[in-house]
Order: sequence, then structure tokens, then C-alpha cells
Amino acid sequence: MSVRVGLVGAGGVGARHGRVLSGFDDVELVGVADAAPGAAGALAAELGVPAVDDVAELLRQPLDGVWLCVPPFAHGELELAVVEVGVPFFVEKPLASGLPVAEEVARAVAAAGLPTATGYHWRHLDTVAAARAVCAAHRPRLVDATWLDKVPPPAWWARRESSGGQVVEQLTHVVDLARLLAGEVVEVRAMAASSTAEGRDVDDATAALLTFASGAVGTVTAACSLPGRLRAGLDVVCDGAAVELTETTLTVTTADGTDRREPRVDGRTAVDRAFVDVLAGGAPAEGLVDYAEALCTHRVAVAITESARTGDAVRP
Repeated sequence: MSVRVGLVGAGGVGARHGRVLSGFDDVELVGVADAAPGAAGALAAELGVPAVDDVAELLRQPLDGVWLCVPPFAHGELELAVVEVGVPFFVEKPLASGLPVAEEVARAVAAAGLPTATGYHWRHLDTVAAARAVCAAHRPRLVDATWLDKVPPPAWWARRESSGGQVVEQLTHVVDLARLLAGEVVEVRAMAASSTAEGRDVDDATAALLTFASGAVGTVTAACSLPGRLRAGLDVVCDGAAVELTETTLTVTTADGTDRREPRVDGRTAVDRAFVDVLAGGAPAEGLVDYAEALCTHRVAVAITESARTGDAVRP
């Protein structure tokens, strides 16, 4: 029996999920909706599925789940409408541009008891599982999370009120891994370099100090003023081991030497597969990040941006 799903959002990320879902033999993609009808029509035609006029029409169809792949500013009412009709959902990160919307949705999801998943696809990499095993065996003491990149093309990304800024929209992937590998963050202190580009108000760069409940400390560095991506990943210094992790490589150094490996798993496919399996009645995969867990990461990212704005220490 096929799992019937809908897709909201026909931009670059939505199109990627749509192509992945359409490639699963046990998935029926029943429709694509987007605020821009032309975008929905183009993607629907490519995938050979119907384009629907709006989200309400999509939700009137019998669905096992829906993928919500919209910009940060578009979250909130969309998720609440899906919760109201009782449909499990996958939502791309970040959960919102700020915190109040995400907190409201989290309360609604918890009250409804709906299965959810989020777009933290790095967690599905086998290299991340290996890094986690190292950090479980060797206590983390220092975390250095970095994302040095360019401003992505969408116009909304350059506006703080629309995207939440680089830390919330982009660095969130490695903030999530910092939590996974070293534990919960209890305090952040941050500063930022304001944008120097016309028409852009997201910060050009952010630096932050993190304090973990485990006693570990960390640093965060992010910049979006480069012509292309220079680095995105994190280093963890542990008792007797060092971990260097990116989306494409893992390097572990211990007293026995250095081991370098590449992922054997495509995280962007695995994250969709994992939630399809849940919708089909299976148990959640270890790497699947539900809404409540994603909210913990979102709180840290928002705390960093708030600390940079106010100059005060912030507890997520």
C-alpha cells in the first residue's frame, strides 16, 4: 500500500524533497501547493502530479502526511492548519524566523500527539553516528561550530524578519550537531558584525561562546560575506580524542592514530525515507528529529541572535 503525501513549497528545497519522494516506490505524491501558482505548476508537471490551488485544497484530500518546505517567515498558520486536520507533517528547518511561532506550533503538536519530522538531515549520516559514538566514549570538552558561506539567492534570506538571519537559517545544522555530540547548551554570549551590503540587514558575521550543561564550552563562528562556501562543520575536542565533522567527511584522531571516512548514506534522501517509514507504521529511525527536538536547537540559534543583538548573555 502506498503512503499518500502532499507537498507545500515548490522552491529549491521543496523541489528536492518532491523529487526524492517521487522516487520512492511506496509513496504517492498526490499534489503540490505553493504561494506562487507558477512554481507549483512547474514542479507538479516535472513530477507528473497535480498542482493544487492552495493548502486548504491539498488538506481536503486523504493524506498520510504532508511536507512543509516554506521559508522561515511562512511558518505558523500553515503548521496549525495541518495539526487541525490531524495530518502528520515534515517541516524544513528552521522552524520559524523567531521563537514565538515555533513555541506555539510545538504546543499544538504535543496536544495533538502527531508524528512529526524536521529537515536536520545531517543526523542521518553514518559519519554522524560514528562521531556520536566517539563523543560518548571520550567526554567532549570543547566544541567549535562554523559556517562560512555566501548569501543564498532567495531575496527573503537577506532580511532578518524573513529568514531570522544566518545563525537561525543556516548555522542551525551545526548547532544541532553540537547539541547531539556535547549535550544541551545552557548559556550563550554573542556579538555580530552588522551588514555592510545595501538591502541586506542580516549580520555579515557572528561569533559566540557556548556553555554546555556537561561542563564543555564551545565557540560559534558564522559569516555570509564570502563568494562561496568555505567551511561548514564542527570540531569537537574530547578527553583523548578529536572529531572533525562536515557533511562530507569525518576525521577522528585518537592515540591509535587518525581515521578519515566519508558518509555512505545520502542524508537528504534518508531523512525523507525515515519519515515515510514512520507514516507507513514503522518506528522512528535514530536520526529522525521531531518537532520538539528541533525546537531545542531552534532555541539555541535564536538565543545566539538575541545575545548578539542585546550584548547580554542569554539562556536558551
